[in-house]
Amino acid sequence: MRVLLLGADGFIGRRVAERLLADPGMQVTVLGRRDSADIRFDLTAGSPGALARFLDAVAPQVVVNCAGATYGTSRLLIQANTLAVATVCEAIRRSREPARLVHIGSAAEYGPVQAGGPIPESAEPRPIGPYGVSKLAGTELVLASGLDALVLRIFDVVGPGSPTASLFGRLAEGLRRALVQDELQVRMPDLSGYRDFVDVRDVARAIQAAAVSAATGVINIGSGHAVRAREAAHLLVRASGFEGSVTEDARQVLLPAQAGPGHAEGPYRPVEAARPVLEPVPWRQADVRTARDRLGWRTHVPLEESLGDVWMETACRV
Repeated sequence: MRVLLLGADGFIGRRVAERLLADPGMQVTVLGRRDSADIRFDLTAGSPGALARFLDAVAPQVVVNCAGATYGTSRLLIQANTLAVATVCEAIRRSREPARLVHIGSAAEYGPVQAGGPIPESAEPRPIGPYGVSKLAGTELVLASGLDALVLRIFDVVGPGSPTASLFGRLAEGLRRALVQDELQVRMPDLSGYRDFVDVRDVARAIQAAAVSAATGVINIGSGHAVRAREAAHLLVRASGFEGSVTEDARQVLLPAQAGPGHAEGPYRPVEAARPVLEPVPWRQADVRTARDRLGWRTHVPLEESLGDVWMETACRV
């Protein structure tokens, strides 16, 4: 199977590239902005016609789109998560042999939901920030494109390679610094929210399964379990051996759009309590029955192992 992979330099994209390249049944071509890509192309600036010509040259049977931005200004997010998706869809439509499209969406598209239960794919999306809005717009473009297309709504991704701006990337760096400098306290934002954490390697497996499936529409990819972020943070602290305290600042909340490209949860900044629209979603849990039934997929990596690998990578960094 000929696969064209977009966004292979991101947190998720790197793992997808590793998995697809290791599959002898797949011939993978990488398209991106960096010199390491097989085809140099900027999805935020290039035209659909130019991209269609590359598609005709490669003749992929599947296009996997892991490209996008999680941090940055509203304008950057719209360019990377909406306009770039429009370019991809139009280019596939214009190509001589339109490929199947597997597009990476985000659980942020759902926005706030009632706590206590899993979110099905049929839930009405109500994103509350620029990142979620831009990702939902990209998803809607894919679903309305008329292409053979599947959107995977990925929940909260963790594991080795986590960006330093992400929740656990930031905590791991804070723990490493505290241990080196004999500090007794690490500060974090509010960790009271519940999240559905899924290992990046399991996400890569889901994308591989989606590429060879006939499934269309939207499918959630998560663990199927909601875990309080504070409890998950304690797993990372335990793996590090840090014996000090982790303090939370209620005035600082996790935001998904700050500075820099890539698929990962964002860093935090001070937010006024009177601006609830910027507060984190308190509950996120995926209904993963569709992924199990239509992709034959379920998670393999437990959260404790995933966070242990985050710490091991951080501790070994020179």
